[in-house]
Amino acid sequence: MASAAEQLAANLNFGAFGKATELKKRIWFTLGALIIYRLGTYIPLPGLNPDALADVFRQQSQGIVGLFNMFSGGAVGRMAIFALNIMPYISASIIIQLMTSVSPRLEALKKEGEQGRKVLNQYTRYGTVLLATVQAYGIAAGLASATNVVLEPGPFFYLSTVITLVGGTMFLMWLGEQITARGIGNGISLIIFAGIVAELPSAIAGMLELGRQGALSTPLILGVMIMALAVIALIVFVERAQRRIVIQYPKRQVSATRMTGGENSHLPLKLNTAGVIPPIFASSLLLLPTTAASFSAAGGPEWLTTITTYLGHGRPLYMAFYVALIVFFAFFYTAIVFNPQETAENLKKYGGFVPGIRPGERTGQYIDYVLTRITVIGAAYLALVCLIPEILISYASVPFYFGGTSLLIVVSVTMDTVAQVQGHLYAAQYEGLIKKAKLRGGRR
Repeated sequence: MASAAEQLAANLNFGAFGKATELKKRIWFTLGALIIYRLGTYIPLPGLNPDALADVFRQQSQGIVGLFNMFSGGAVGRMAIFALNIMPYISASIIIQLMTSVSPRLEALKKEGEQGRKVLNQYTRYGTVLLATVQAYGIAAGLASATNVVLEPGPFFYLSTVITLVGGTMFLMWLGEQITARGIGNGISLIIFAGIVAELPSAIAGMLELGRQGALSTPLILGVMIMALAVIALIVFVERAQRRIVIQYPKRQVSATRMTGGENSHLPLKLNTAGVIPPIFASSLLLLPTTAASFSAAGGPEWLTTITTYLGHGRPLYMAFYVALIVFFAFFYTAIVFNPQETAENLKKYGGFVPGIRPGERTGQYIDYVLTRITVIGAAYLALVCLIPEILISYASVPFYFGGTSLLIVVSVTMDTVAQVQGHLYAAQYEGLIKKAKLRGGRR
């Protein structure tokens, strides 16, 4: 017999969507917020020469600047007020997560529940302001050192650039929090998602134009499309995959004739616990030498030129380091976001146990053993998803937006948003059933 949830899922239709008034309000709010974000990516910083800026960006588009330009939806190339995007906030969040594992005070705040989470969020905001200020000053210095990019270089340009970029980042952070609270999906993820998706049409048009000019053959273009679909299918399959550890709760006597408990549950462990963080970190580190060389007028010292040559896209050394860094950050970030010993202690506190495993430390060791094994699969999956597009990018001149990192972000955010939409539809249908039941009770 089908469960209530399965029956609701089978009855979902556009009529149910039309009756979900709260869901429609949330969707419209999310769309409006993303439109405001996209408009901000076209408002340039004051005091810049657009033609000279375009020439400088064209020379540095293969470095870390190109990666950030992809996440910002082209705002870096236009040097808009949202050029820093939401990346300082993400970096600050990761730093706070790292600190909670080494600082007893922050770890205690993490365990305090909602109140501790609010304090940690405030620390994250302070860190965002600090990182955004440092990055904005670096951008201002880089623009001022470039030839003919800044119309009137000086202290006022530095001050206005720093204030504008930091203000843009703080506005996006606030906008992302508003989307999370009043819209659909995770606001921070949706902002990055919107930036990537907004540039996809131009990337596809550029690839088709290369095919029309004969630079790319038709079979190669079809192969890229098939590869993208295959990678998307693989991402959907793995992101939905779980390793479920059976958890059992003992029976308890609550009265002379009644017992509760004794049911079985499970602890779901995702194959890819680290998410998209490992590819982003690996790409950023590998693109640092290229970026440093591009900022130098003479290409930098000889040793930097040698490193840049060997770490170019498609080079064997680049691929080897890319895979190694993805694997390293997959294990490293998984160890930060998931604590097996803490999970085991929580299970022991509420009476849960893994059948055949002693509660407490032994359960923590078992969870850590299972987590390590599935992280190997997750790291291999991330390396495969990111490596195949890198090969096509280097050997076929496919646009940068078809990289594995961008596909991973787009598919993951889409799946999360669709799941939240379904949750709101279920809630709307339950509310309709409750109202009908009350009306029938009143007629009786």
